[in-house]
Amino acid sequence: MNPHTIDFSQPGFLPGLTAEKVEAQMDVEQKRLLELGYNTQLGLINSTTKDLEELKSTLTSNRFDAVMIGAGIRVPPINFVLFEEIINTIHQHAPLTKITFNTNPMDTLEAIKRWI
Repeated sequence: MNPHTIDFSQPGFLPGLTAEKVEAQMDVEQKRLLELGYNTQLGLINSTTKDLEELKSTLTSNRFDAVMIGAGIRVPPINFVLFEEIINTIHQHAPLTKITFNTNPMDTLEAIKRWI
């Protein structure tokens, strides 16, 4: 989720979390993954999107061992339908890809390691 489209005041987010803190931690986690030999590709979705064509294109033109869906998509109740659409898009366009979930920006590596 594009952190600049998230309302962090909603229940379920760590206190004091901001878009800038999430971006910084995404960079840290991506570097950690690269250092461990994982190839990564960051794809951000705006919370207001209804168009998942870019996600579909990415999934069909690449092979991924896993796709991680962050808490920014799953936590806010307003994103329920978007979350459902994303899950079904992954299932349809990359059926062999594992789907992983982090609970916050600091445990992305652990989420990936559970399945890869």
